[in-house]
Amino acid sequence: MTRASRRLGHDARAFAMALAGGLPGAAVAMWLTWRGGFAPKIEWTVTLLVVGTWLGFAIRVREHVVRPLHTISNLLAALREGDFSIRGRCPNIDDALGLAMTEINALGGTLREQRLGALEANTLLTQVMAEVDVAIFAFDHEKRLRLVNRAGERVLGQPADRARGRSVDELGMAQLLEGEAPRRIDVEFTHQTGLWELRRRSFRRGGVPHELVVLCDLERALREQERQAWQRLVRVLGHEINNSLAPIRSLAGNLQSILTSKPEDWDDDMARGLAVIERRADALNRFMSAYARLARLPPPQPKPVDVETWVRRVVELEKRLAVDVVAGPAVVLEADGDQLDQALINVVRNAVEAALETGGSVRVAWTATAASVDVHIVDEGPGIADSGNLFVPFFTTKPGGSGIGLVLSRQIAEAHRGKLVLCNNPSGRGCTARLTLPR
Repeated sequence: MTRASRRLGHDARAFAMALAGGLPGAAVAMWLTWRGGFAPKIEWTVTLLVVGTWLGFAIRVREHVVRPLHTISNLLAALREGDFSIRGRCPNIDDALGLAMTEINALGGTLREQRLGALEANTLLTQVMAEVDVAIFAFDHEKRLRLVNRAGERVLGQPADRARGRSVDELGMAQLLEGEAPRRIDVEFTHQTGLWELRRRSFRRGGVPHELVVLCDLERALREQERQAWQRLVRVLGHEINNSLAPIRSLAGNLQSILTSKPEDWDDDMARGLAVIERRADALNRFMSAYARLARLPPPQPKPVDVETWVRRVVELEKRLAVDVVAGPAVVLEADGDQLDQALINVVRNAVEAALETGGSVRVAWTATAASVDVHIVDEGPGIADSGNLFVPFFTTKPGGSGIGLVLSRQIAEAHRGKLVLCNNPSGRGCTARLTLPR
């Protein structure tokens, strides 16, 4: 291709190539006409006919080459503008032009589906962000607010339209983009104060770095948990105290009547009544002592604890039933041995009491990983009827039970950064308690 042809447009090159293709034939036809000795009228007629035909076919070839390219250009322009409804005709899909039209139509359908999916996903994300009760903010590289949800508007005390585009200094949120994350912060905003959990993550939008900031109001959650804890505590304390004060109040009234009337055996009635009052007072005192022990659990004093020695020492304390011990790997923990004894004693005692109801057995085993030790206490008792009350303080279904054994055991496990979980056995008989402690 010459330099001149490269300077021509595609339309001109197609037309020039069509002319070049017909030039030899037209030149030969005119040479024969003008050298054949024909009359001038015939020579001019044939010349005009040859030249006209030659130019007509060249123009037709040009249009046949250029028009499909215009169609493809229009289709691509429509796709670029986001109009995916336009389709090109492809009467013959076996040739190159029909294949190109088919692929462009398929591309339009694919882009249309992707745009609908993106719009649906964006709509869902917008609704989720609007409804989620967590403040979400997005700041650009200039530390200007670009995105805020409904919870964030409440934190700022102003609508998104007015806050969007303002800097962190104007919004009083500069400390949210500083320091480590996640962390807890105590921040006072325009309309909200309290304890917050701050999370921050970087992302790019349009090739520009942004910062996503998430603020979770811990104050309200803590207040709600505190309220529920107080409600449960008042309910349990009120129930237990009323159970003790009701008979005491009744007996006090009866004893006052006895002192007034002084029947023949009034001294015996007084002694029996005072004995009942003493027993109820002792029961109430035991209850309050158990509550104080649960509320004042001291922090663990870690020392090396051999797991096998610890398990066998606790199992030997149980005299009502022979507990099987399945030896596991040799592991030494850094933990408070006295507290671990108390935790395992309570769990094993519950397992033995459950097994005695059905005449089953109890088995204790342990496994270890690189991160933790799991102690499994498996019984063949009746299983757990209501798992929702397992760790409710002072709730018990056993006569004479205090209802703090499992609660105290779980509290000890959590103080050691572990956990205590109880669940029914898959076989349908009995329960498994898993005490997990970190290594």
